[in-house]
Amino acid sequence: MRIFHLSAECYPVAKVGGLADVVGALPKYQTLAGHNAAVVMPFYDRKFTRENEFDTVFQGATLLGTRRLYFEILKEKTNKLGFELYLVKIPGLIDRENIYSYPDETEQFIAFQISFLDWISYSQQSPDIIHCHDHHSGLVPFLLQYSKLYTRLAKTPTVFTIHNGQYHGAFGWDKVGYLPEIDLTKAGLLDWSGGINPLASAVRCASKYTTVSPSYLEELTVNSNGLEFLFFIERAKGVGIINGIDTEVWNPATDPMIIEKFNAAKVAAGKQKNKEALCARFNLDPAKPLITFIGRLVVEKGADLLAEALETSLADFAGKVNFLILGAGEPQMEMDLQELKEKFPADTNVYIGYNEELAHLFYAGSDFLLMPSRVEPCGLNQLYSLRYGTMPMVRSTGGLKDTVIDFGDANGYGIRYNNTSVEDICYAISRAIVLFDDDKQLQTLRKRMMALDFSWDVSAKQYMELYHSLNTTTV
Repeated sequence: MRIFHLSAECYPVAKVGGLADVVGALPKYQTLAGHNAAVVMPFYDRKFTRENEFDTVFQGATLLGTRRLYFEILKEKTNKLGFELYLVKIPGLIDRENIYSYPDETEQFIAFQISFLDWISYSQQSPDIIHCHDHHSGLVPFLLQYSKLYTRLAKTPTVFTIHNGQYHGAFGWDKVGYLPEIDLTKAGLLDWSGGINPLASAVRCASKYTTVSPSYLEELTVNSNGLEFLFFIERAKGVGIINGIDTEVWNPATDPMIIEKFNAAKVAAGKQKNKEALCARFNLDPAKPLITFIGRLVVEKGADLLAEALETSLADFAGKVNFLILGAGEPQMEMDLQELKEKFPADTNVYIGYNEELAHLFYAGSDFLLMPSRVEPCGLNQLYSLRYGTMPMVRSTGGLKDTVIDFGDANGYGIRYNNTSVEDICYAISRAIVLFDDDKQLQTLRKRMMALDFSWDVSAKQYMELYHSLNTTTV
């Protein structure tokens, strides 16, 4: 099958969160399975684009309202990511460093989508599937069916994956002129609450929509930032598919970013070496249980409760536990954690920012990974931690609920709790501290974690089955 993935992010080209990891891995596994998968994304002036070579495979012009835009489609020359990578470049609009937060972000993503459609339309390409990821590409399913410019492609099946249903990309009807000529009798398919909502439109117009875990598919009907009724009435179109992880990138036996490589047979010694290096870097005691947090410091991740919960636990278990934070986000949360570090310098440290190499060492050297998320559509951190024998401590929500079984249950291997609250987080920490003292059980659980299969092999197969159900003419 010829598959185009449309996304604002793709690792290692440009990454903010889990969206990039998914889009950087799924097409690689589809290509390995014999399909012709490609990623199309905006051009960013970043390290990857500066250090690699590209061919210009198409040049064209399109209209954004009355503004004429010239665009290029650049193709990475060597397919070094394991699939074809195409970048849409528009001078002055889609050629900047950052991925998000520009005042003309709406114009950027509309231009990205119509440039893609113009390219495949004018160049007479006929994809079997167009797979759109999040609201940044959410207008494509509507435009394919209800714009005269793309009549030739109108029957192309589309899949829309929701990585985070809290963000819709909505904008006012005053900007409808940015879209190419559309059938105005179908304009209601764009509308939600009096504005144009790309995510809502994609749910209505795509052949199928998917969420990144089965539980999140259900949760969207009760928590999707105003789209709850839409997800309730469109539930039959939805499919929940757990994200996989790239087991080549995330492999403790071969990972070049960690201090000591290890497998399940050598997990105790391997993790200890990495833990010693990590603790030495952050002035912590490797003899104590090490609990870490990796991620955005935002309310969605439960990070607003971290400082209070950790301080409470440090008071209850004085000198018996270490905490280490890697993340960035809300300034107040960053400040609270920095103050915690100053108050408990022997037990706590904080790295404000994100560092991919350091994240790998966190997974390899930590004993436990804390994830008190209020919303977690799938979550990849818990899957990475399991791969490295680090026990995830997760709130029962979304993909965390689907991928982590409490070690107190049959065949369990993690720690789960029901609420994003200081009390529940502290109770989970107390369980981790007690478990750490039972080294025999901990090592047994680590081997169980590392034997789990959350590779893309399983998830990619489910996506291919979905594609084939929409395109029965493709064998």
